[in-house]
Amino acid sequence: MNVVAFLIAMGLFVFGMWLMGTAPHLAGVEAIVFFAGIICVSLAMAIPMNLLGRRNGV
Repeated sequence: MNVVAFLIAMGLFVFGMWLMGTAPHLAGVEAIVFFAGIICVSLAMAIPMNLLGRRNGV
């Protein structure tokens, strides 16, 4: 399960970085795409902090 969660988090992180890098090239929707990238990166950081960080009942 930890490997699957890690791969999902890494995929979200890379996709979010790609969205933020692509945003300046998209006319009219730059802010929406950049914000979506921020959301993806935030979710990618939340997965390891909340799901993978809990071991031994802590």
